[in-house]
Amino acid sequence: MSGIIVVFPKLEDAQSIKHLLVRNGHSNVVCCTSGAKAINMADNLGEGIVISGYRLPDMLYREIRENLGSHFEMLLITSLSRESLDEEPGIAMLEMPLKVRELLNSVEMMDTNIYERLNKKKRKPGMRSPEEQQIINEAKKVLMEMNQMTENEAHRYIQKSAMDSGRNMVDTASMILSIMYKE
Repeated sequence: MSGIIVVFPKLEDAQSIKHLLVRNGHSNVVCCTSGAKAINMADNLGEGIVISGYRLPDMLYREIRENLGSHFEMLLITSLSRESLDEEPGIAMLEMPLKVRELLNSVEMMDTNIYERLNKKKRKPGMRSPEEQQIINEAKKVLMEMNQMTENEAHRYIQKSAMDSGRNMVDTASMILSIMYKE
């Protein structure tokens, strides 16, 4: 679960929303009354959701959004109608009076978006450097020559050995090379 920053000009309003979120299972919720403080908190959190009013003492919600990283979702709560505001990418909006279920559903959806985005990044395999790829290619070549394997068989052998030993392919290929060159 990511962090949630609730920023409103009146601390009581921010605390009311915080208490509502905490009662419904969100534990990492902080409050503040200025855009600068919200941006500072966002820098410390790294990722999460900012729930904001339209106008704060030091800036508008847009300025907060412009200073947030890409790991943040923003939920604007305002008394202005959707029609009077321009549609802005990356900003969801709820109109006042606030309905508890809409707020909770919006926060849950945003939390899910952040979770999926972070997991998607984790699933991307890292790119190997040319030196690392060279080590793997050399190990495949040695396996192909000494054990009469095809390139695919050699690759699968290194891959399976790496998985079985809990190492990465580069370390396994280096180990294969050191063993083969000892003989």
